[in-house]
Amino acid sequence: MTDRLAILIWAATPERPELCVTPLVHALAARALDAEVEIHFAGPAVRWLIADIADNAWGTEAREKSIGDFLREVLAAGASLYACGMARAAWITEQDVLLPQAGAAGATAFVARTLDPAWRTLVY
Repeated sequence: MTDRLAILIWAATPERPELCVTPLVHALAARALDAEVEIHFAGPAVRWLIADIADNAWGTEAREKSIGDFLREVLAAGASLYACGMARAAWITEQDVLLPQAGAAGATAFVARTLDPAWRTLVY
């Protein structure tokens, strides 16, 4: 059986980019261990899926990598990104353009992962 990890990012919002680095590094670590990885974005954290926001946010003062760089890295590693429909309705405007790789998965999808013994979950 393949190892599976679903990560929910909801408290690591664009106002606190330093909080978004850890879940993305954990996603990369899980992919390096050949785990299937899904990253679900809920609440205002769904705004990370807007390229302009992610590309202009830095997780450290050294500014070595933007959140957008991390997102591209997790996508290149094979992780899947999902936007919560309720969060999208509340926090994404018609003018906002989401990353084209971002799928849609609501609260039920993430809760189903937490209840499925084949999956492990982390919440940030």
